[in-house]
Amino acid sequence: MGTEQSSQPPSAAATPHRSAAQEASAAGTAHRWLLDRIGSLWTLFTDRPVSLYAASALRIGYGLIYLVYLLREFPHRDEIWGPGSPWTPALARQLFDQTGWNSILILSDNRTYFELCYLVALVTSALFMLGWRTRAMSVLFAVVVASFHARSIFMTDGGDNLILLMALYLVLTSCGRCWSLDAHGNRLKAARAGDVPEPVRSLPVQQLHDARTTLTTVVHNCGMFVIAAQVCFLYGSAGLYKVQGPTWGGGTALHYALNLELFQPWPALSHLVDEYPMVIAIASYVTVLLQVAFPFVLFGRLKYPVLTVLLGMHIGIAVLLGLPLFSGAMIIADAVFLPDRFYALLPRLWRHAARRTGARPPDLDRSPGSVSVPAQGRPGVSGSTHRSVPAQKDTTLATGLASEQG
Repeated sequence: MGTEQSSQPPSAAATPHRSAAQEASAAGTAHRWLLDRIGSLWTLFTDRPVSLYAASALRIGYGLIYLVYLLREFPHRDEIWGPGSPWTPALARQLFDQTGWNSILILSDNRTYFELCYLVALVTSALFMLGWRTRAMSVLFAVVVASFHARSIFMTDGGDNLILLMALYLVLTSCGRCWSLDAHGNRLKAARAGDVPEPVRSLPVQQLHDARTTLTTVVHNCGMFVIAAQVCFLYGSAGLYKVQGPTWGGGTALHYALNLELFQPWPALSHLVDEYPMVIAIASYVTVLLQVAFPFVLFGRLKYPVLTVLLGMHIGIAVLLGLPLFSGAMIIADAVFLPDRFYALLPRLWRHAARRTGARPPDLDRSPGSVSVPAQGRPGVSGSTHRSVPAQKDTTLATGLASEQG
């Protein structure tokens, strides 16, 4: 009895110590996990630029769509943006005093000045699409889009709102590193330089260069993240607003849209589709479901069929409702969620199709960097210590959000 009583106090005293040790171990594990997550996120944003092909696809898409938009409205340019517009420059200035917006188009009421601005807008859109002096052209393209958008904000159909946002975001990205005249010029310089060793930099110069490279990478990655977040917010908010309305909940919203004369480019086609109420109801429910679920399906492979259905939905909007600018802007924005390995696969599929049809010779240009993501440091400069990473192993923004490693 005495022995049992004497052995109990040490055992009871040891229990709190073991509990405290377990709690400390769990806290240490959670702390290490948090530090690992922070380190992985920091590496993702600073190691190398992500989604370079997606950024280039956005540059080409928005440059092309705005160029086509300006060419399409060329006969009506004076009524929409020029001195002859019902929304006169004086009215635009009054609105700018209230909103804080501005536009280069109202700096002068002279018609020659307006025509010159329109020509500059056409050339800027074309050069931005081609990727010539992309850094400077991205800034100029954003100024052009903002100026034309603000000049007659009530004269357009609203499809240029997203183009304006994307033009501003693309200024932050390295959207000229792939599929551009700049990238082609860098590859030619690298080919001419051959194996010439890179000049040795002094330590301060090298540190300044590394800091500039890291800053450029971080800004690019943040810009791509903001673009993805903008698209998610757009889809999610649109879906939630639709849920609150009785027409979308009842499956009749598309019926009313198809019967609006303002959105009937082909009335016969609209009436034909409207004859199938079950299809209209299913399309209404699917639209709401996809838009609400879009921000969540990005964390898995379910995003690919969702993006495919959204592509069909936007094509339907462009054809049935006559909103090609809006639909094109949304289709291009969805391209940010496709991984770089998808874009790297496109040239191979094109070569394979061309080889089978005999339309092009089987030996196509396979210049360095054509199917690989450009190096982070000095693209196109020989002797760079930064290694080009194969596109199949690239970590894109979409896969980074979805925790998928390519």
